Amino acid sequence: MTVSGPLDGIRVIEVGTLISGPFAGRLLGDMGAEVVKIEPPGAPDPLRTWGQAELDGHHFFWTVHARNKKAVTLNLRTDAGRALFLDLVERSDIIVENFRPGTLEKWNLGYDVLRERNRGIILVRVSGYGQTGPEAHKAGYASVAEAASGLRHMNGFPGGPPPRLALSLGDSLAGMFAAQGALAALYRRSVTGEGQVVDAALTDSCLAVQESTIPDYDVGGVVRGPSGTRLEGIAPSNIYRSADGSWVVIAANQDTVFRRLCQAMGRPELATDDRFANHVARGRNQDELDKIIGDWAADRQPAEIIETLSAAGVIAGPINTVAEVVSDPQFASRGMIADHYDERIGRNVKGPGVVPVLSQTPGTIRFAGSARPGQHNDEIYRGLLGKSADELDALRAEGVL
Repeated sequence: MTVSGPLDGIRVIEVGTLISGPFAGRLLGDMGAEVVKIEPPGAPDPLRTWGQAELDGHHFFWTVHARNKKAVTLNLRTDAGRALFLDLVERSDIIVENFRPGTLEKWNLGYDVLRERNRGIILVRVSGYGQTGPEAHKAGYASVAEAASGLRHMNGFPGGPPPRLALSLGDSLAGMFAAQGALAALYRRSVTGEGQVVDAALTDSCLAVQESTIPDYDVGGVVRGPSGTRLEGIAPSNIYRSADGSWVVIAANQDTVFRRLCQAMGRPELATDDRFANHVARGRNQDELDKIIGDWAADRQPAEIIETLSAAGVIAGPINTVAEVVSDPQFASRGMIADHYDERIGRNVKGPGVVPVLSQTPGTIRFAGSARPGQHNDEIYRGLLGKSADELDALRAEGVL
């Protein structure tokens, strides 16, 4: 038997739309889980129409986040739809949803109901503010979660407006933590036989990646703010303009690496200069050090800077556009630029590979996202649940599928 990844044999039911929940489902599917994505009949996931490129009326955010997922339609607001959903719950391991808290309960599909059908079911809930707390009832988007968590405050340049990254970072972070929680719950179930609820909030997820900002404030009253292209007190770690006008990242803030940088620049005396002799001193004299390195870089082409520093064991690299990333041999060698056969346009579309890489049971991209909602209705409802063709026709006529 061919194993498609470490989660081969695990079935995930995904309900919800757009990014955070579907990203969690994608990560589980990448690792081999069978993911069944539910879309309401006549109301497909808006992600099908997202993405900035367009070809023959199709967009390609869907291609990536719907990969490895079988698409079915189901109206959970109907009694018949609810009954079918519970039949799927009985045969599944994980449910992923990213509705506003209380939505499943409104449909009489809360965790207590799911658990009655399958005591081992794991319910992964992704929401803006979490399932508890005074703001739990509010809808949440990544942009607001990044701002409310303090993450957005630290982006940009001092004195300027806090810009966003040109991605929905909060959604992706929540999806990653949700998938991590699902895996932890799967392990615990293997010990106890019991499922549980995984509660991943966009705000919590954005807060969780903020390093020492909270203890720095608690102990020292430090309110960390934006620092532009560098981190305050961490030097040298910045971008430097090369002779052709492009930027190169040079990161040598560790003492041993800084000594290598000094040698590579032909300035070994800097490593023993009191201004730069250790981490704290370099942080205090960050502007002066950045000017010295900037002057050195300005006389050299970017390839020369990177080759010279890399040979010396100093961390350096270019600031690539996506065009350069797609042609990068390192990413290609690791399978990180992967083909997805998109049947909507009849050819392969490149997308990100599977992360992380496992040595014995690596994840796989088995197929791209479904071309149409309900594409796998027969496979799931007839093959898995044993419904007849006549029963499915009747359910379609009733608006359930």
